[in-house]
Amino acid sequence: MPKVNSKYLLLDTHVWVWLINADNRLNRRQYLKIIEQYSAQDAVRVSAISVWELGMLVAKERLILSKNIHQWVQESLNTKGISLEPLSIDILLESASMEGAHGDPADRMILATARDINAMIMTADKKIITYCRHHNLNVLPTR
Repeated sequence: MPKVNSKYLLLDTHVWVWLINADNRLNRRQYLKIIEQYSAQDAVRVSAISVWELGMLVAKERLILSKNIHQWVQESLNTKGISLEPLSIDILLESASMEGAHGDPADRMILATARDINAMIMTADKKIITYCRHHNLNVLPTR
């Protein structure tokens, strides 16, 4: 299990969905334990771009939620210990100039957010994992 040494835990969009929907892909005890540790400190974050990304997935019918998306998002962000991290000017500009970063703009914003707030990213995305390992960002692969 990785050392918990980042100020925040930033959930990639799919991990956020897995957590709230109690998906088996996040059922390994070590992942839930780390989420609980950060949650107890009110230090779990979801990037604002993840709300947009989730909205796009639902609009394109690539993801079906158990309830209306507005209600799902509001309820998930009212979960103890989870907060929405806004997209600051610094995050937006950093995401535009990251050398070797993921081509997906949403993923670039998640990476820039992690750097800006000193967060460990929890993700299954191989490109994000590789970028983090080569650019000194703390990452917790969920694979």
